[in-house]
Amino acid sequence: MEADSTMTSPRILVVDDDAGIRALVAENLGRYGYDVAVAENASAMDRLLEGQAFDLIILDIMMPGEDGLSVCRRIAAADGPPVILLSALGADVDRIIGLEIGADDYLTKPCNPRELLAYVRAVLRRAGRRPADGARADVGRIVEFAGWQLDMMSRFLRRADGVIINLSDGEFSLLRAFVERPGRVLTRDQLLDAARGPDSEAFDRAIDVQISRLRRKLGGDDTILRTVRNEGYMFVPKLARR
Repeated sequence: MEADSTMTSPRILVVDDDAGIRALVAENLGRYGYDVAVAENASAMDRLLEGQAFDLIILDIMMPGEDGLSVCRRIAAADGPPVILLSALGADVDRIIGLEIGADDYLTKPCNPRELLAYVRAVLRRAGRRPADGARADVGRIVEFAGWQLDMMSRFLRRADGVIINLSDGEFSLLRAFVERPGRVLTRDQLLDAARGPDSEAFDRAIDVQISRLRRKLGGDDTILRTVRNEGYMFVPKLARR
């Protein structure tokens, strides 16, 4: 996903000796707008940390060389970024040890990609970073487009003639996702996540219904929300923020 110039995506470092897991985690988080780097062991991680700042580290425990528990302990001692331990060791004692040495959370392999996404968002939220996909941009309070005004704080949508249009929570979440990523094609999965959260079991079709309702409130055509066949939807008009 191409980064929007109006936002700074949280940076995540995935440290795991399994190349397949590194690629899978990086691809999944990248789909949701996170800026992801990977390292195969503690030494590679240290080299990346020397010249770059990260908001979160996802760290495997069972690695050759320095293991993840030792790495986590020294990251915590140095007041480094938050750490999610990712391990095949799922016993309660393993989880307790990981949390006691400074991990912010502990997730057992194999894990559902959406479960990991939820953990990432929760840890970043606790650390004071907003989540990506994404990701809430630091937009101005008032967003103007095609004669409309959207108040991001009060959630008011105002027509050009001054009439306030009421939005449901889901409609507002969708519209916010669009205005934070103008000109991008957003898939149904991305929009479903924005509107309902990562644990939603709603079918993709639910997003089509929400988009239809939102379109009607925005004038009834696709000049604002365009359907991109077999891909998703795109927010078309240019934005002004104040």
